[in-house]
Amino acid sequence: MSEAFQQRLREALEGFRRDGVYKKLNHLESPQAAVVRMEGRGDVVVLSSNNYLGLCDRPEVVEAGRSALERFGAGTGSVRFICGTFTIHRELEAALAAFVGTPAALSYVSCWNANEGLLPTLLDEQDVVISDALNHASIIDSVRLCKAARRVYAHSDMGELERILRESAAARTRLVITDGVFSMEGDIARLPEIVDLARRHDAIVALDDSHATGVLGARGRGTAEHFELFGQVDVITSTLGKALGGAAGGFVAGGSELVDYLVQRSRPQLFSNALPPTVAASALAAVRTVEAHPELVLRLRANAAYFRAQLAERGFRPLPGETPIIPVILGETAKAIRMSELLLDEGVFVTGFGYPVVPQGHARVRCQVSAAHTREHLDLALEAFTRAGRKLGLV
Repeated sequence: MSEAFQQRLREALEGFRRDGVYKKLNHLESPQAAVVRMEGRGDVVVLSSNNYLGLCDRPEVVEAGRSALERFGAGTGSVRFICGTFTIHRELEAALAAFVGTPAALSYVSCWNANEGLLPTLLDEQDVVISDALNHASIIDSVRLCKAARRVYAHSDMGELERILRESAAARTRLVITDGVFSMEGDIARLPEIVDLARRHDAIVALDDSHATGVLGARGRGTAEHFELFGQVDVITSTLGKALGGAAGGFVAGGSELVDYLVQRSRPQLFSNALPPTVAASALAAVRTVEAHPELVLRLRANAAYFRAQLAERGFRPLPGETPIIPVILGETAKAIRMSELLLDEGVFVTGFGYPVVPQGHARVRCQVSAAHTREHLDLALEAFTRAGRKLGLV
């Protein structure tokens, strides 16, 4: 390899270290859960996982994957339309569509693939895509890949969204895309207003519900259920890698014609192997578990409310909200990184974020609470926060 190229990489990596944004991987020696065994650390309480319902190590979810491995083998060996698709994929897609309230769904190997397979397939130069400024990176990349005209509205600014819809009235199709729950802030999209504006301006709404599936709504069916709009959102994308078992995979859910069109033309679907059957089966078991145990969603909600309130009572500044994403604002990047290190020393695993991931002056540690956390886990974490906060002069 070229020495000049390698030197360029070394300099970039050194810059990451100097700027405090260099990422180190922590290796786990046990299944993802409320408490994990971390290499070199022993048992730690996890506040950095999207395992919102604690299904990653749930016996029936694990066993479903094991059984599918024995029944179907390791994978399809090629893309679905060439080599055939397993019946477990059809079962999963039907269950996902029913779960989020659409006629049909199509699975992908990740929600990143699902998002990138959506917009470039549906839109071209005759169309306009309109995106919230704080949408996930996968949506941003999908917008970049798309040939449609691109418009971005300030985060949750409904006045600006309406102005853009008016200005783009001549386009063949306008598609408004938004996260349901914004991952760095933990806030919820203003979905009722977005849907109302789209209906008045003959636009389509696409909702990435990755941090809301299994989390929001009385039965964990997402942002639409949370706002009593279940079955009224045009397109929903989401992940199987968070609340629904935590393994991998994503999906697009919508009308039957939309899903059939994606089967015909969506490049990430056409040129990628299907989900491994063990992942499809464990995700299906996770959906069935959520349907059978709505108390998991209630426990998650209670844990998040308790943890957020207790942090505030102890002098921290968690962002207000209703979701299990609880960012604690610390200000400086160095403080956020140091806070995360001190917490890990205390046996609590939570990640610090600073610029450029978040704006200057808004560095934070982002806590993510699970239904699997007991009150004892949360209290242990709160005590660790208090001790670390005192060391840094935060409380």
